[in-house]
Amino acid sequence: MDKGVQRQYAPSSICFGCGPANEKGLQIDSYRKGNGLELKFTPSEEHQAFPGMVNGGIIGTLLDCHGNWAAAIALMDQHGLDEPPCTVTASYSVSLRRPTPLGVELHVEAYPEEIGEDRVHVRMELKANDKLCATGKGLFVAVKEGHPAYHRWS
Repeated sequence: MDKGVQRQYAPSSICFGCGPANEKGLQIDSYRKGNGLELKFTPSEEHQAFPGMVNGGIIGTLLDCHGNWAAAIALMDQHGLDEPPCTVTASYSVSLRRPTPLGVELHVEAYPEEIGEDRVHVRMELKANDKLCATGKGLFVAVKEGHPAYHRWS
């Protein structure tokens, strides 16, 4: 696959973290890796918290959006669907383990730990220079018609 799952399944999404249609957003591209997803992202100057280090909110956004897509793809695979259901974040937590440096490519991985009928618990980790900088866990839920996010990927 030469396109990230976001561009493949939600090209008109305006999400700040993962929306391909948001020119001012992070526009992450997540790709399959084993039973999860991986992402490579190089932060820019405006993503700093203090000189040379990435803002924790940007790190949280990377983990949140990437984890959400890992959940959507896991549900799609689990249920044999042609495209992923629209999922949203029910909860997530981030542990910042060490300062995340600017100017290097970040590697983020997300893997489903528990897949339910309409929800997935996902674990995430972010590394810079092969050092673990942040970890996260999240619960992501597929939404139904009537939820404000339901049509956001179409």
